[in-house]
Amino acid sequence: MRELRIRVLVGVFGVAGILSWAGARLWNSVGTLPSVPLAAPVVLALIAVVLLSTALSIRARLKAQRERRPEAKGVDPLMAARAVVFGQASALVAALVSGMYGGTGVFLLESLDIPARRDQAIYAGFSVLAGIAVIAAAIFLERVCKLPEDEDDNNGATSAA
Repeated sequence: MRELRIRVLVGVFGVAGILSWAGARLWNSVGTLPSVPLAAPVVLALIAVVLLSTALSIRARLKAQRERRPEAKGVDPLMAARAVVFGQASALVAALVSGMYGGTGVFLLESLDIPARRDQAIYAGFSVLAGIAVIAAAIFLERVCKLPEDEDDNNGATSAA
């Protein structure tokens, strides 16, 4: 399984932000801009909490297993792989959604004197922060579930040379 690449996430965020900003400008010139839902930062924050709690649970179980505690429950490798895939998918979607709301929020910064637009800009800002929290939790989950490097492979390659 491949690791998450920060460059990919930043690229998705940037492209989505630019397209969303341009789309918001175009949409606003044609009609009324759709609103940023209040549920957006809430849902992203809930996903971040689920990812973080999963990572902390797996980390505690792995630590108990390494310390060979008698009550330690093992970590099912398939469950850990599913958690990592869920984290990676969540990080990609969060980068896309955060970029989209970030671009819309940047557009809304032009009209903060209108109370409704100011509220929308605040919701968009919180959505970006919650998206960053999802990405951070997904990266943490991936690091927790990462297998240790096999030192025998490295030594064998140098001794054979």
